[in-house]
Amino acid sequence: MTAGYIRNQVRSGRWRVIHRGVYASFNGAASRPAELWGALLRAGADAVLSHETAAEVYGLTNGRSRLIHLTVPHDSNPERCGRIPGVVIHRSRSLKLTRHPVLSPPRTRLEATVLDLIECARTLDEAYDWICRAIGRRLTTAARLLAALRARRRFRWRQQIELALGYAEGGALSFLEVRYRRGVERPHGMPTAKRQVQVQQATGNRYLDNFYQEHRACVEIDGAAAHPEDEQWRDKHRDRWNSVHEGIETIRVGVVDLWTQQARCETAADVAKWLTGRGPAVGHPCSRPDCPVATQALGVITVK
Repeated sequence: MTAGYIRNQVRSGRWRVIHRGVYASFNGAASRPAELWGALLRAGADAVLSHETAAEVYGLTNGRSRLIHLTVPHDSNPERCGRIPGVVIHRSRSLKLTRHPVLSPPRTRLEATVLDLIECARTLDEAYDWICRAIGRRLTTAARLLAALRARRRFRWRQQIELALGYAEGGALSFLEVRYRRGVERPHGMPTAKRQVQVQQATGNRYLDNFYQEHRACVEIDGAAAHPEDEQWRDKHRDRWNSVHEGIETIRVGVVDLWTQQARCETAADVAKWLTGRGPAVGHPCSRPDCPVATQALGVITVK
């Protein structure tokens, strides 16, 4: 086709320009696949969807990424003729290893996508959320993510993510659950709960986050609102002790109960006192000199 023929198609409205040198042979709005392919074609044959956009096509997110994220080889320069509107370009020295070999449109492998998103996360909480999504939606496993992580020579938060993947493999599918396990249970001498225990009810199966079988007690980690407003959490805190079903009493623990070390100690004091009232005495103070667990685990409340 000559340049004149292409210009005529565009001027007549039969074609429309998606990007420089990339045209849609229709005049309606471009579908999402057309948008993604247009960006890929503009960036070059070696470009792949990555980061939030790869997460979109894998189902790691529920909506579209605001910008289209592409990864190209480190020595590639698809923007030498100008910026690509609405597209973020990432460069990689190991794209041959992280590119999925068969899926279309081309994209990074799912495990590589999760690790890329973790490296771009603003906080460790946000990074762990990507692990939770990938494993919780049964798109991959902790073992596969760990193998992909160990194949990378450099990685931000390597030690923390390796530890988090170990917990995820054990069933702790939220960062709050990790904080409960590490900040409440272990340092305060609590028994180790069974995670994600299935119990049968008349209305169907139910999964218990942290089940203390000897005490017939369950601690549910409330992650429905990852960053709630203060007023919401005051209401949730008042409703902590609110569920008894078939002899299993349940309490709920949320963000404000696990966010700081002081909050985790206070939560441990509550849980230790509660468990002690339902079975063998549990709990001891952690390393903090003002940890409130010691007296409350014995059923005595100290008034300050």
